[in-house]
Amino acid sequence: MRILGIDPGLARVGYGLIDFDESGKKMIDCGIISTNKDKSEADRLVEISKDIRTLIHNWKPNLSAVEKFFFYRSSTTISVVQARGVIMMNLARSNIPIVEYPPMQIKLAVAGSGRADKKEVINAVTKELSLIHPPKPDDAADALAIAITAYYQKQ
Repeated sequence: MRILGIDPGLARVGYGLIDFDESGKKMIDCGIISTNKDKSEADRLVEISKDIRTLIHNWKPNLSAVEKFFFYRSSTTISVVQARGVIMMNLARSNIPIVEYPPMQIKLAVAGSGRADKKEVINAVTKELSLIHPPKPDDAADALAIAITAYYQKQ
């Protein structure tokens, strides 16, 4: 089974793909979708949509896992929610099942504590996937953590 983990954002969307079977799990790909801050928000959402469709087309995931968004008092809250909506719409249109996890559940599943910091999550992802080097940037590592959480929930 192939799982696509997504860490939503407007400026950067983290993604991570893992495969798993009876022999275990392994990372297939990870990275970020970056949008140009000089473009309009609408154009940035279109860019995210196109890139998500390309990921889906190229990797054909069986399941997607997306971080749930919790509202913070931030000027970017609405933009991130809109980007998340675009991502969810593209996954649904491609008939890819979607599971959602809040940040604390992801940290607990991967690092053993719902209060784990960024470094602990990255170290746990590196160990879980037997990677030689930690995944970069942080958004990609977070997306892999989200995919790993879905993997554990499927066990």
